[in-house]
Amino acid sequence: MLLSEIIQYLDSEFHPEYQEDYDNSGFLLGNPDSECSGALVALDLTPAVIDEAISLGANLIVTHHPFIFSGIKRITPDSATGRSIITLIKNNIAVYAAHTNLDNLKNGINGILAFQLGLTDCHILRPLQATSSPDIGAGMIGTLPYPLPTAAFLEQVKATLGLPLLRVSDIATPAVSRVAICGGAGSFLIADAIRQQADIYLTGDLKYHDFQRAEGRITLADVGHYESEQFGKQLIYSVISKKFSNFACFISQQGKSFVSYM
Repeated sequence: MLLSEIIQYLDSEFHPEYQEDYDNSGFLLGNPDSECSGALVALDLTPAVIDEAISLGANLIVTHHPFIFSGIKRITPDSATGRSIITLIKNNIAVYAAHTNLDNLKNGINGILAFQLGLTDCHILRPLQATSSPDIGAGMIGTLPYPLPTAAFLEQVKATLGLPLLRVSDIATPAVSRVAICGGAGSFLIADAIRQQADIYLTGDLKYHDFQRAEGRITLADVGHYESEQFGKQLIYSVISKKFSNFACFISQQGKSFVSYM
């Protein structure tokens, strides 16, 4: 199978046209006319993931985060990106990324996170203005099957995401029914979550003064960047496996958060 066939299919499923202006999703490295021996799915491209692809004989790595994000002035062993590019080219490994476009799809990063958390009746928190579709945009809001005490829901979130702890604002309501989420860094949606009357908003990378913005109107919980996006690996894997059932596709066992809890 040619790499170009897989890239064309990934584009049709992940819609790079819906990525944010600052992003760099899509086909990032490789020869589209080369044959593809297998794919490895990861959240981030790291040296360990590249080594894993080599050991598996997979010459395509599909990630959520693009490893080439801004301009590169030189490709030398002096930088981690340079070393990675050299190793990838030496081993004929192509790279594809589905980042903010996958964030902006209803059945993307936030869709699978909502499913894992048991949310129903979900819709996009902030629809993308460039489209007329209510199913394209940032964040998601949904409802629990039945209200839960806020503390009990937070314990459930910790268990689902594998978190030893959470950073949480003052508890705004004793119970949770309406839940807003955004995988990755989502402080820009706090006002949207409040406006849509969410009881709690779960996202990553919240700063000190972001918690201040809750003002008792909503409970904010920082669930971690990696942890909120971790199910994206299974999502990408399932999309590839659905189309290419006889194709060797693997989920990386090397990926982990860059943040440790001590």
